[in-house]
Amino acid sequence: MSLIREIKLVSRRRDWRGRSRTPRSAEQWAPVREPREFPTSWARTRPAKVVREGVQRGVLRPLVWSQTKPTVYGSDRLSGVDGPVIVISNHASHLDTPLILNALPARLSRRTAVGAAADYFFDARWRASLTALVFNAFPIERAGGAKRQKMLAPKLLESGWSVLLFPEGTRSQDGWMKAFRRGAAQLSCQHNVPVVPMAIRGAYGAMPRGRNWPRPGRPRIAIHIGHPLSPKQGETVPAFSGRLSQAVTQLWSEEDLGWWGAMRAAEQGTLQPTTGPQASSWRRVWESTRPLPDKSAKNPVWRR
Repeated sequence: MSLIREIKLVSRRRDWRGRSRTPRSAEQWAPVREPREFPTSWARTRPAKVVREGVQRGVLRPLVWSQTKPTVYGSDRLSGVDGPVIVISNHASHLDTPLILNALPARLSRRTAVGAAADYFFDARWRASLTALVFNAFPIERAGGAKRQKMLAPKLLESGWSVLLFPEGTRSQDGWMKAFRRGAAQLSCQHNVPVVPMAIRGAYGAMPRGRNWPRPGRPRIAIHIGHPLSPKQGETVPAFSGRLSQAVTQLWSEEDLGWWGAMRAAEQGTLQPTTGPQASSWRRVWESTRPLPDKSAKNPVWRR
């Protein structure tokens, strides 16, 4: 029976794990097929939420915090925020999602769904099921995608769920930020939902692309949370998207300049770009993987 099952998988252009055998570099030349929607509503039922709470608090957070040294700044900026909100952040590591969910106040993280790349996290049923259960994830098509999947984020917001999105669209190749796409800004403008900007420093150095486990030595990671932002009267989607990108850039700079210094630099238009140096790829990676200075003596007490 197993042989028959494997033959069926191969005949559908899938390997024994159920993953596509077509190289991603060749996917642009393949015929465009409307992807089948993977159902995720079951991950927001009460039994799934109980399991997820136990996995995130009892397994995932202790594991990540034992292998890295995260510090959260700006939790007080979310006092009184109950959601729904759209959470955005730069994206450079698979550590980003568990770091963000554990940095948010519990009242928000329990009601947050995570937008995940459909072509990576939902390309195999076992991976899709695990991702949906552990992170309350739903698929997002990075290159267009099915209409039903595009409409899921608004439905979640209307149902009272917050949504975590990465406006860059994919993980950074070298640890530096890429230009933001406008999806999060458009979602906020259309549904009048505030956006919580966040910036993560050190996650790429702790676990960059190609690694399945953090580097030894408990590398320090800084997570900066900003004030919720809402579209202004008459503000366009491109303008609001630019303001969100500026907010994440300012939070990124707080690690180097401090809160006051980053705010002054933003007002004066002197914030350093987060796109990295104009240099060769190895130099860019080398710069982005520099360990963050240890500020443990000055760090605020962890508050959940």
